[in-house]
Amino acid sequence: MKSMKIGAGYDVHRLVYGRKLILGGVVIPFEKGLMGHSDADVLVHALCDALLGAVGLGDIGHLFPDTDPQHRNASSMKFLEKIGGLVHKHGFYIINADATLFAEAPRMAPFRSKIEANIASSLNIDSGCINVKATTTEGLGFVGRGLGIAAEWIVLIQGKTED
Repeated sequence: MKSMKIGAGYDVHRLVYGRKLILGGVVIPFEKGLMGHSDADVLVHALCDALLGAVGLGDIGHLFPDTDPQHRNASSMKFLEKIGGLVHKHGFYIINADATLFAEAPRMAPFRSKIEANIASSLNIDSGCINVKATTTEGLGFVGRGLGIAAEWIVLIQGKTED
């Protein structure tokens, strides 16, 4: 039987003025963006952690530390491409990945298909393997007060060869 593994990832970034809001590699029109060393794509960072966790390779901060100047303003989609390559190098492929994005605003529905397609393309998998949902927190907590955006992912990977 081929081995299957599950990974979970979570990330949160503060919303600030003067930065673009980038989610799933898509620039979302909004008056604020996410603070971070790279492009601060919270959705992609959480996916990177979920994939690394499933394979047992630590977390995004280990591979792409925010203390390294070469990652300043870097595209998180490039991080995702590299991590997708590591998943394959370790003998696994992605069966599916499911996300929940927590944001009071802006509305994500108009961008969902593009985000899913971007992520699937970066991982070189079918877009049907990626699902992104968004929800508000009904005014509760830091997300509800518009202070930040959070994301979580669950991924399922399977070994390419028999154990």
